[in-house]
Amino acid sequence: MRASNVLGMIYSSIYDEQVSELTGIRTMGSIPFAGRYRLIDLCLSGMVNCGITKVGVSTKSNYRSLMDHLGSGKAWDLSRKRGGLTLLPPFNVGDSSGIFSHRLEALKGMMDYISHSDKDYILFCDCNVVCNIDYEKFIEAHLNSGADITIAYKRGVKPAIADIMTFDLENDKIVSARTGELGTQAMNYSLNIIIMSRALLERLVNSAATLPDARFESAIIANNVQSLDIRGYKIEEFAEMVDSLQSYYDISMRLLSGGRKELFKKDRPIYTKVRDDVPAIYGVCSKASDSLIADGCVIKGTVENCILFRGVYVAEDAVVKNSVIMQDSYISAGAKINCAILDKNVVIRPNREISGAESYPVYIGKNITV
Repeated sequence: MRASNVLGMIYSSIYDEQVSELTGIRTMGSIPFAGRYRLIDLCLSGMVNCGITKVGVSTKSNYRSLMDHLGSGKAWDLSRKRGGLTLLPPFNVGDSSGIFSHRLEALKGMMDYISHSDKDYILFCDCNVVCNIDYEKFIEAHLNSGADITIAYKRGVKPAIADIMTFDLENDKIVSARTGELGTQAMNYSLNIIIMSRALLERLVNSAATLPDARFESAIIANNVQSLDIRGYKIEEFAEMVDSLQSYYDISMRLLSGGRKELFKKDRPIYTKVRDDVPAIYGVCSKASDSLIADGCVIKGTVENCILFRGVYVAEDAVVKNSVIMQDSYISAGAKINCAILDKNVVIRPNREISGAESYPVYIGKNITV
C-alpha cells in the first residue's frame, strides 16, 4: 500500500479559539463528538484505515485530556516499536517560547521530527474537519497526477475562519489562492487536508523562514501557485468544519437526520478509546426517539432528538430535546432541557428549565451544577 510511505501529521489545536467554550479545558482534538468519540478520532482513523503507520500529533496547550485519550495509540493500532503515534508538544524555535500563534510556527517546531522521518510524503490534517474521506484515494490521486502539492477542498459557503484558503481552479490545477475572503456565495475552500513530499516541505519551510510574519497559507501555498503544480481534490462526501459552538451543534444535530450514515461507514470505521460499560438502561415509563444514546446511560424520562454520551442519567419526568449531553451528566427529575450543550459532569437540579434555540444553543460548562 502506497500510504505506508506517508507520514501523517495532525494539528490538534490550530483553531482552538474558534470554539473557546469547549476548548477552555481541552484542545480541539479532544472535543467530544457523536456520543462516544473525540474529534481527533476522525482524521486519525482515516489515516490508519488507508495504511499510514506513523502519525505525529501537534499540540499547544490544555492537552492533558488529549494525552489521556490517545494513550499509546493502541486503539488505532499505533502502539508500535517503529513508527506509531507521537505527541508533539510546543518546541522552542530560536527566540520563540514555543507557543505558536499560527500554522507555520507550529510546523517549524515539528520540522526536526519530520526531517528524521523515513517517509517520503507528508499528509496534514486539522481536527476541526468532520469527515471520513478515503485517504487512500486522495494519496493515489496526488501520486498519479505528479503534482507538487494536493489540497482537499469543498465547494460551498466558506466557514468563518479568516485563514482558510479559497481558490480558483482550471482542470484541477489551482491557479490562484487567497485567504480572508468572506461572503454567502458558494466558493472553493480548503479543508486543510494537504499532501506533499517531505523534501519539498523542508525547502518551502526554509524559504519561508526569511519572510517577515510569514504564514503557511501565504508563504507556502499562495506565493507558490505559479511556480509549483498545486492541485485541488474535490470532496463530495460529508465534510464540515467546526468553526464555532453553533457549527458544532449544527453538525451534531445533522448526525440525527441522516448524517450519521454519511459519516460512519463499514469499510472505513472510526476508532476510539474503549470504555467498557453496560448497555443503556431504559425505565418502564421512559421515552426515547431520534437520538444517539451511548452505553452506560440510564433513561427514565423523555429524550427526543438528542446525543447522549456515556453515563448520562435522565431521571423520571425529565424532558431532554434537541440537545447534546456529554459524559456523566445528571438530569434530575422534572427538569426540562431544550437546544442545549451540556459539557461533562453537569448536574441539572430538579424542576430546572434550560432552553435555547436551534440558532443559539445554550452551553453549560464542565462540572457546573444548575
